[in-house]
Amino acid sequence: MPIELRTASTLSEAAGLLAGDRNARLLSGGTLIMRDINEGRLTDGLLVRITEPAYRQINASGGRIEIGAGVTMAEILKRRELAALHAPAMAVGGPAVRNMASVGGNLFAETPYGDFTVALLALDTQLMVMQGFGAARAVPLEEFLGARARGGQGLVTAVMVTPPHNAADLRFRKVSRVRPKGMAVLSVAAHLPLSGGRVAGARIALGAMASTPVRAKAVERALEGRPLDQATIAAARAVAAEGTRPATDAIASEWYRREVLPVHLARLLSGQG
Repeated sequence: MPIELRTASTLSEAAGLLAGDRNARLLSGGTLIMRDINEGRLTDGLLVRITEPAYRQINASGGRIEIGAGVTMAEILKRRELAALHAPAMAVGGPAVRNMASVGGNLFAETPYGDFTVALLALDTQLMVMQGFGAARAVPLEEFLGARARGGQGLVTAVMVTPPHNAADLRFRKVSRVRPKGMAVLSVAAHLPLSGGRVAGARIALGAMASTPVRAKAVERALEGRPLDQATIAAARAVAAEGTRPATDAIASEWYRREVLPVHLARLLSGQG
């Protein structure tokens, strides 16, 4: 069967189409799916596109911001209230890609892609997920990523994120062989709020160090409740690769990723660019 494209005018309709065909795929920005089609890896099946405006809107309520899953990286870069996410948005390809690449699509990008999702994981993001024709429910991003390989999670309609009051509290670093838009050797996002000069509520996320972005919980424990000084950074560096499962691919070997992660983590925690 050749590729079939169907347009859904509502989120509910799109969720129903995806639920009715386990092989159906959502065409959001299309930066990865169209590559698969052009290179012959995807030759049949149902593609679903969404025209409902809410899918591409950004709404702020209090400190919480709802970002429609169809919002592009270019739109993220235009919003001052999302300044903390500008660096990871800039890490997604070049200008032409950012004009198409969507927040929702990045959630499904396989390693070594998915850099924007790494930053969302560091911010304890919640996803709004719709199963079939039912109402959307909130799902923690960490839970979603853990179940992603099994499929069948439903339609991600939006992400709910609380940007830090100080954009500098979220630090992001992408390591690539071709800068700035090459595929990631690894990426690191660190949310480091301080209280009384000590880290309070650290969340560290890593990209390309497992099959999906993961939290570096050993690093979080090393940082929590301590001043962000050289002794603390050294303790975090010592456990940087704990719990990771990097792959060997065309970009880098497992060994190399484990070797360079502590170096780049320490630079990020030290405030180096």
